[in-house]
Amino acid sequence: QVHLVESGGGLVQAGGSLSVSCAASRFTSSSAAMGWFRQAPGKEREFVAAISWSTSTYFTDSVEDRFTVSRDNAKNTLNLQMNNLKPEDTAVYYCAGTERYISGGYLRQDGRYDYWGQGTQVTVSS
Repeated sequence: QVHLVESGGGLVQAGGSLSVSCAASRFTSSSAAMGWFRQAPGKEREFVAAISWSTSTYFTDSVEDRFTVSRDNAKNTLNLQMNNLKPEDTAVYYCAGTERYISGGYLRQDGRYDYWGQGTQVTVSS
């Protein structure tokens, strides 16, 4: 069982920046993939960003020019740097991980992930 714990997030004005991080208890597989999803009030959870075992990165269109995702395999951590935030980015952000090999478009599917964090709130005021 892998435990994921998010940190960071908070309240920021539109145009500002925030970083959220995720610490994984352990990954025993070198093929582990990790991702970020978010859920706004009254909406379904949606894909935000992901990084494969090979450090290929994937983003949803609405954040591609503003967010970056990175991982430190030695520390089992995942980071999401969010710049030029918009009110529509307001949501609870969830870290997700899997030790199964997934890549490409599959990284965008929440059902492909086995482990989830508790979520951290990001609020962007206008």
